[in-house]
Amino acid sequence: MEDFYMNNIKIMTNGLIKENPTFVLLLGMCPTLATTTSAINGLAMGLATMAVLICTNFVISCIKNITPDKVRIPVFVVVIASFVTVLQLVIKAFLPAIDQALGLFIPLIVVNCVILGRAEAFACKNTPVASIFDGIGIGLGFTFALTLLGIVRELLGSGSIFGIGLLPETTNILLFVLPPGAFISLGYLIAIVNKLKKS
Repeated sequence: MEDFYMNNIKIMTNGLIKENPTFVLLLGMCPTLATTTSAINGLAMGLATMAVLICTNFVISCIKNITPDKVRIPVFVVVIASFVTVLQLVIKAFLPAIDQALGLFIPLIVVNCVILGRAEAFACKNTPVASIFDGIGIGLGFTFALTLLGIVRELLGSGSIFGIGLLPETTNILLFVLPPGAFISLGYLIAIVNKLKKS
């Protein structure tokens, strides 16, 4: 029983550090760069992706033995699209501000290579419980990365974090809330992560 818990914790922490989808694997760059103009947008996008990832991993792990190899990828996409549709309807109903802020990027979760990649690399080869923990770990890693990038961009570009003003307007650097700022911020964060991993 102890081995069961230790294995699942190891799977979960793997996605946070060793296989972080943004800082290490460099997956899901489209939502990473496009939605992180603020910390709240990064957090919301990360949590939405994590919810879909956990549900998708679980279902794909449950149906892996009855899914023919020839239609494996289309089945994965249908499963992902089903959960994204449910998520989008929930967000539209209960969080209209988030729906407006993220817009097109919520339906685009369907083609996020983080989700499809984990379905192919992990969920279709492991148990449902292990797949849930993998989804939690990768999802938390993705959410952490997007939120951190959003914090950096919002602080440097708008002088605030989660909408709370911290710096005077004279210190704002507009570049960081524009697309080039996303690339610059992400590049520096990846360099810091690589430096910390080596030390």
